[in-house]
Amino acid sequence: MRFTKMHGLGNDYLYVCGEAPENVAELSRKLSDRHFGAGSDGMIFISPSNTADFKMRIFNADGSEAMMCGNGIRCVGKYVYDKGYTDKTELRIETLSGIKTLRLFLAGGTVRTVAVAMGKAVAGEDMTIDADGKPVTLTPVNVGNPHAVIFLDDAENAPLYDLGPKIEKHPAFPGGVNVEFAQMTGENEIRMRVCERGSGVTMACGTGACATAAAAVKKGLCPAGEDITLRLDGGKLKINIGPDGSVTMTGPAETIYEGETAT
Repeated sequence: MRFTKMHGLGNDYLYVCGEAPENVAELSRKLSDRHFGAGSDGMIFISPSNTADFKMRIFNADGSEAMMCGNGIRCVGKYVYDKGYTDKTELRIETLSGIKTLRLFLAGGTVRTVAVAMGKAVAGEDMTIDADGKPVTLTPVNVGNPHAVIFLDDAENAPLYDLGPKIEKHPAFPGGVNVEFAQMTGENEIRMRVCERGSGVTMACGTGACATAAAAVKKGLCPAGEDITLRLDGGKLKINIGPDGSVTMTGPAETIYEGETAT
């Protein structure tokens, strides 16, 4: 099986053209291992769609299937264009959280950045949960998958490895949740770090950036309709939250290498 390793801000996946095999959970766990496999945050399979230009299925490093990945879908756009599967620069991609529209921006004949219409973000009212005996106040946000956004004073020293997994699997979120730690660092600027559901701490999370921007707008920290810069461990994303909650995410997509599994 041939694959292409790609990343969006360091959020790396192994991309395969074709349907996911029956043993996909085991395969994703094996190949995602950073010591005994290719090393990644998971695998993404790209196949034909009956309702859009292409379909993507995402499997985390623990073998679980994800509904959506903002960094991953940008790389899907680069993959299908750069490999000649399409010559369109506007694409519709089928995901488990609905069809997303991509706009591809080229440089030198290849895709460098991608803008994604992510649908609508729904930010709820702040809630306080008990995490290992400590009260934690967070903003729940749904952008096609669930997020818990926590604003604090120092994102650089956020308790990702300690508190992140406890909130991810907290009873308040029966199916698990992605956890973002965010800090306002300037006008329309946010520093964000993330513990992803099923993958642990990663360098970036596109849907997490969208959720964090939506939470900031909900809390009155940023205005709707203006670009918000999210600075993640792997780089920067531009997020725009419309007055109706519609989300546009713009960021890079990069190819790392081509490979194939051993027989």
